[in-house]
Amino acid sequence: MARRMPPLNALRAFDAAARHLSFTKAAKELFVTQAAISHQVKGLERHLGFPLFRRMNRRLMLSDAGQAYLPALREAFDKIEAATQRLYADEEGGSLRVSCLPSFAAKWLLPRLGRFSERQPDIDVLVSASDTLVDFNQEQIDIAIRHGPGKYPGLRVDLLMDDEVLPVCSPRLLAGPKPLKEAADLKHHVLLHDDMGRQDHSYQDWTTWLQAVGVKGVKSTRGPAFSHSNMVIQAAIDGQGIALGRRSLTGDDLAAGRLVSPFGPVVPARFSYWVVAPLSSADRPKVRHFREWLLEEAKAGESPQALPSSRA
Repeated sequence: MARRMPPLNALRAFDAAARHLSFTKAAKELFVTQAAISHQVKGLERHLGFPLFRRMNRRLMLSDAGQAYLPALREAFDKIEAATQRLYADEEGGSLRVSCLPSFAAKWLLPRLGRFSERQPDIDVLVSASDTLVDFNQEQIDIAIRHGPGKYPGLRVDLLMDDEVLPVCSPRLLAGPKPLKEAADLKHHVLLHDDMGRQDHSYQDWTTWLQAVGVKGVKSTRGPAFSHSNMVIQAAIDGQGIALGRRSLTGDDLAAGRLVSPFGPVVPARFSYWVVAPLSSADRPKVRHFREWLLEEAKAGESPQALPSSRA
């Protein structure tokens, strides 16, 4: 059953006129003419079926019905205003749900996230780390970082960064009886594997890297495997062997000296990182703020000094 609601403009006109007890002052507040206010109030009175004002010489007073109607109307307007303010606040701040791969979250996003919090203290970022692609229609996710070819129909897609693959290890492996100096020395060391590379041919693994650089005599499949890239990187930092790492995930450790890249070449990665969001919400203020910050952080990390790839 349809609600018998009076026109909103007429209610606003009555509210202003009742507060000021003046059509002239109400007209100034609402930026309309006095005649428009009078017309709206009369239309409201016809709609309700009783007068809201007593019109006297040079004076305007509320009728009994007007006095009874005004408090409820003001309360309704206050609730609308409060709800609107909450809506604006939620658009500018509040919770922002971000989806990305666990390794990218651990090695790239989380170490930088404090800078976003400093810039946007009213936005609370909730990171959902998962190996599966988020379905924006089924899950409460505002924005995602994906590693792939960049073809995501129905979404706004921005390139976050391209990537490279390079050997990385602890500086300790550069010394000792069998130091790592060139790719052929890999036959004397443990190879660390990202298990995703063994399951998904789109990832570069030791087999494809050794083929790309033309190194023979190294058994590319030997050595332990780990389910996530950040585990592979940590094993390399701990000196357990040499890993084939993506620069996006190893850059901070290389810059800090926890890892070194003892030799090249650096091979372009097949996939890049992309920032994606539904077209319908991609320009919501808090989503836009986070996307712009991500792109700035990625651009700042493009400096060769920020991500060294060769032995000191």
